[in-house]
Amino acid sequence: MATLTTPIPTTPRIPGGSFLITNPTPADCVFPEDFTDEHRQIAQTTADFAINEILPVSDQIEAKDFAVTRRLIKEAADLGLTSVDIPEEYGGLEMDKMTSAIIADNIAKQGSFSVAFSAHVGIGTLPLVWYGTPAQKQKYLPKLADGTFIGAYALSESTSGSDAVNARTRAVLSDDGETYTLNGEKMWITNAGFADIFTVFAKCEVKEGKDAGKEKLTAFLIERGTPGFTVGKEEHKLGIRGSSTCPLILTNCILPKESLLGEVGKGHHIAFNILNVGRYKLGNATVGAARMTIGNGIRYAKDRKAFGKAISEFGLIQEKIADCAVGVFVGEALSYRTVGLIDAALASIDKHDTAAIQKAIEDYAVECSIVKVWCSEMLDKVVDEVLQIYAGYGYVEEYPAERAYRDSRINRIFEGTNEINRLIITGWMMKSAMSGKLALMPAIKNLMDEVMAGPVPKEDREGALADEFSLLAAAKKLTLFAAGSATQKYMAKLADEQEVMGAIADMIIEVFAMESALLRAEKMTPASGPGKGSDIPVAMARIYCASSFEKIELCARKIIAAVAEGDMLRTQLTILRRLSKHDGADTIALRRQVARHVIQAGKYAL
Repeated sequence: MATLTTPIPTTPRIPGGSFLITNPTPADCVFPEDFTDEHRQIAQTTADFAINEILPVSDQIEAKDFAVTRRLIKEAADLGLTSVDIPEEYGGLEMDKMTSAIIADNIAKQGSFSVAFSAHVGIGTLPLVWYGTPAQKQKYLPKLADGTFIGAYALSESTSGSDAVNARTRAVLSDDGETYTLNGEKMWITNAGFADIFTVFAKCEVKEGKDAGKEKLTAFLIERGTPGFTVGKEEHKLGIRGSSTCPLILTNCILPKESLLGEVGKGHHIAFNILNVGRYKLGNATVGAARMTIGNGIRYAKDRKAFGKAISEFGLIQEKIADCAVGVFVGEALSYRTVGLIDAALASIDKHDTAAIQKAIEDYAVECSIVKVWCSEMLDKVVDEVLQIYAGYGYVEEYPAERAYRDSRINRIFEGTNEINRLIITGWMMKSAMSGKLALMPAIKNLMDEVMAGPVPKEDREGALADEFSLLAAAKKLTLFAAGSATQKYMAKLADEQEVMGAIADMIIEVFAMESALLRAEKMTPASGPGKGSDIPVAMARIYCASSFEKIELCARKIIAAVAEGDMLRTQLTILRRLSKHDGADTIALRRQVARHVIQAGKYAL
């Protein structure tokens, strides 16, 4: 694989979460249209590998022929696809995060293999990259880079999935300080059936410092075949059936002290920082899967005849196709925008300063969670609509819609459930507001003063998306208004009101998605206005904004009804109606326009 010689256009460093109270421009964002020639080459190389090498052996992969999966990972390694996040001194290519995101997107054409590959290059490798000692890195990273070793990551347990820090697995340091003895069980471990090296988390007593005497989450490296370390039977799953998922059993498993990864008691830092990367890369993978699925749906709709014509000519089928295409468009926009933000933050950091790298990525934890939630739920809608296009054939295994439907469902559970991620989004934003890291509280106060002063004039903006940018401005105000009302009602106890926290998160998610779609469409539109080709991104952005604003308004009503009553409720609903007043767009005509474009192309294409 070629290394990057042409940098992606430089964008300013924008603080994580600030999109709610700022107005970024298209120039502040990175979208697929900004990819360098090298990025496009890598995307094409990865897509060609997936189409020509992975898809032809799908049946063997689904039958759990792990020799095939290992061979394909080795072949991917030969192309450089497994080593982009690994430092050069350990056999890697050490490329930007955009490159690894592009690979995750384009390799996601076969769900089971995509999961195995992503686990290997992400959670299976990054713990060593960031936290390994020089000796550990030298021993394992070259093998992980070239596909000789496969990595796995063992955090979850049967009683502590989302609540991973409460693990029951225990590690006890020997009296001479030379070994650790581990006992416990891990569940749902991806790649467990054939992985060579595992990052395993256990509770271990901290011997010194402020946490001395306490048991804290700690990470260890365990090789396959270590005495006392057993891999259980394969789980037989609803979807991603060709990926390996097994429990791990540790029974008096004795490890040398050199197996400790990072510091005792600091395992939660490893877990959470790795998950942030996993979340945005999962978003990229689901976008790739959605793009693949919609292509299958369009081809089927063009071939399938009913009542004397192709079903792709029917309005309700076109509506489904358009919504799927819009989902991919918006998913690309928000996922690559997030990776662009991270790369911009990392640009000024020494590549050897792993602590600073992790801190910079952590600053975008809310965007990473947004990408994970939004894209996984978008894919679920796409596979559902495409199965419906196939109708009865969609329920039959020999057609691609059936497997895509099953494989999609896990993504709302992977990398922290979507419910947990919604709590992270609101909790992170509120914590940042309370600490002063983000000026949310002054923004909420200014908004409250504004709405109490009477009607606010509509923002004067020109261009094909003027009305939609006005909707976005209103969406941000509604979100601040609802969040402010909830904070005023519950104060520090807001975290106990999960339904309200979830509704606020949904509003924040939709604001980021709306803005990403609009900024991308505006970036693709010539200054003279929509023209040949550019009218499709504008139509897609308009379609999405119409439906997104409805969700935001509904969430605001839900929150206000929960936090106010009587005269206060009526007053706040009046403010809500004032803030949400807008003219509707003709989404039927817009969807027909988008559907005709992608049906003619035979695939999602911009």
